[in-house]
Amino acid sequence: MNPAWAAESLGRPVDRLKRRGDFLRVAGYGRKWVTPGFILQAAPRPRTGQDGERGERSPARVGFTVSRKVGKAVVRNRARRRLRAAADLVFPQAAYPGWDFVLIGRRETNDRLFAALVRDLSTALDRLDPSRPTTGGGGRKGGGRPSGKAKGKGRGKGNRSATPGGVGGGGVGGGGAGHPSSPDPSAGGPGA
Repeated sequence: MNPAWAAESLGRPVDRLKRRGDFLRVAGYGRKWVTPGFILQAAPRPRTGQDGERGERSPARVGFTVSRKVGKAVVRNRARRRLRAAADLVFPQAAYPGWDFVLIGRRETNDRLFAALVRDLSTALDRLDPSRPTTGGGGRKGGGRPSGKAKGKGRGKGNRSATPGGVGGGGVGGGGAGHPSSPDPSAGGPGA
């Protein structure tokens, strides 16, 4: 890290994300880069104004979040301060205007050297550059999550069977045997 560059950028803090809706929008966009010390998520600023212009001339904004999994309040606050300091060093020169970013602290945020955090943040911004084509793979074989699948772990109300009886398709009669769409002919449907 160039000390002159660091001193030059200290005087200009980056605009902050503060509303929950902005954090959710950035997370929902799905563009992220994972490092040992943090996760960086990015999303373009929503279109505003009557002509549908995106705030491409407006400065980049950044939000910070550190969950309770990282530790107690003192530990979380320290991680947030370190991420804020790294962002204040890197973002004025490296972040692209018209985009919003969220830095998510991890358990390793406090243990990682500050110079490594700054280097990781600079690399993450390079990798999330909007002019780079997205591969959609995220480093996984097969290109990541299939586009038709919903996010989540399969829990919740949306994971129920479409049959009248709910899960298992048993219905009132119990067991689902005899349903006209049953694939098993020995199930004893109508006309059997």
